[in-house]
Amino acid sequence: MITAIVLIDCATDSIPEVAEALADLPGVSEVYSVAGHVDLIAMVRVREFEQIAKVIAGRISKVSGVLNTESHIAFRAYSQHDLEEAFAIGLANAD
Repeated sequence: MITAIVLIDCATDSIPEVAEALADLPGVSEVYSVAGHVDLIAMVRVREFEQIAKVIAGRISKVSGVLNTESHIAFRAYSQHDLEEAFAIGLANAD
């Protein structure tokens, strides 16, 4: 699975509508309304790299109200579970 994090600037008077439209797009798994220098963050998850362009340039960028996007491709995911295992290497349970 390939994950892209897409930072989205949109028209401030239509943030909820843009977020809902983005959430309905194939390939978009989540959309977050955030504080900071962007209005929304969309998580894109696809099986092949070629699909990233279709989702971001072909769908997200064409949603009415989207003014600008900045995309970041994830190389690897780290979870709390992964971190706990990494720090526990070679250590016996203290219990």
